[in-house]
Amino acid sequence: MSTSNISLVGSLSKGWMARVLDVAFDREYYFNIQKRLEVDRRCNEYARGELRSLDIFYTESNLGEYAYFSDDQVLVGGIQPNMILGMLIGAEFIPNDSMDADISITPLKGKDSDELPAPQSLIEHKLVKLFDEQIRQIRSQGKLTPVPPFFWDVSGRATIHGTLTTAQKFLGESIFIDLMMNPQKVVKVMDWITESFIVLVKHFSEIAELPITSVHIGECSGCMVNPDVFAQFVVPYASRIAESLGTLRFHSCGASTHLLEQMKTISSLNWLDIGGDTSIAKAREVFGKDFQISIAPMPADFSADSPEPILDWAKQVIAENDDGPLRILYHLEPDYKLEIVQALSEYTKSL
Repeated sequence: MSTSNISLVGSLSKGWMARVLDVAFDREYYFNIQKRLEVDRRCNEYARGELRSLDIFYTESNLGEYAYFSDDQVLVGGIQPNMILGMLIGAEFIPNDSMDADISITPLKGKDSDELPAPQSLIEHKLVKLFDEQIRQIRSQGKLTPVPPFFWDVSGRATIHGTLTTAQKFLGESIFIDLMMNPQKVVKVMDWITESFIVLVKHFSEIAELPITSVHIGECSGCMVNPDVFAQFVVPYASRIAESLGTLRFHSCGASTHLLEQMKTISSLNWLDIGGDTSIAKAREVFGKDFQISIAPMPADFSADSPEPILDWAKQVIAENDDGPLRILYHLEPDYKLEIVQALSEYTKSL
């Protein structure tokens, strides 16, 4: 970590762990709490040994916080948020031994949105009941701390996908046409997604006795729309979630310079998490010098022939940042070169 306002924060991907260790992220990994604990501990033992100079640990990209992590925690239902919600409406869970899991595509495509289950009824689903029982089992034994679905550590920061991102996952690419031609069709689904996430986060917070302190929204699809669409179909839902769950860290992974003014209007926003091709200079102009921002380097720079591209990027970002609080985030993927990560680490520590 750096003593300046700049810090480098890394996490380990499933793809990297599958390559360097004999671990498999199969169905049992996600649904058997003992298997989950054993694999996660092995991954973090590797991080503390082989990668100790990087202050890195194994968690979902940009979600868990090292300061709130210990080996006595066990993730229950540690599955991406929109995948959990998708399984509750019939999507098939599809694990992959050597990378992130997924669900069967577009579970709501061609279905009548009026037939969606009431959000409150989702807590009676057998999958939710399974996770509830696992949480109770861990708590009753008293030796481990359960981290419930939609959380990635014990900080109390809930994590969900953005409403637009989830709607695209459930309905497919046609959602972007429908937003223009038939918005009411999409609005019904987006209202349901928003309320369902709020219900589920509050439910698991209560079951695990983990108070909600804040919320992270990963609106990965937000960068694909123009400012007017963003203002109409992203800002209101993100604001509703923040008003229900707490102060907001808002994530947009693609180029989002054109959306920064609209992002500023989201309720309770106190942290911006952006991709490496979004202008830090513009972000500081819009949000001010003291606002917390995190940014991810361009993935291709981690696989380049030399550290020069990523160091050039970092120098430009840091210059434009004007000494505001800034985290540089990366998720170590199988094709990344360790020497490039180490060069970036050394540079940020030297600041």
